[in-house]
Amino acid sequence: MKKTIKVAAAVIQNDRDMILCALRSPTMSLANLWEFPGGKLEEGENAREALVREIHEELCCKIEAGEIIADIHHEYEKVVVNLISIQAKIVEGEPVAQEHAELRWVPVSELESLEWAPADIPTVNALVN
Repeated sequence: MKKTIKVAAAVIQNDRDMILCALRSPTMSLANLWEFPGGKLEEGENAREALVREIHEELCCKIEAGEIIADIHHEYEKVVVNLISIQAKIVEGEPVAQEHAELRWVPVSELESLEWAPADIPTVNALVN
């Protein structure tokens, strides 16, 4: 039985209806694929708490976590990822890539033009449709 990892992902929208997308660096698993930024839940955290912490650590800004957009289970070769995508807005600071190769603000209508990590695709589909 594969291990399941719970992950929270931020769907951060700006005032121009663009979504913040993060390119996984060449040193990460699923290198050079796009994802919604976020990270693993730690013991005792709920998804929103984890997301606020992870975005502060990864992007050096503060967010407010909103509604859950999607709760997906995706089976990779070695693990199952339970990805919880959550609407979020930046309340302090500007995002800066600490771990990712690139951050890009993308209009919702163009999200499908990026090559996404498989677990993120259902969230992209939910946003586009």
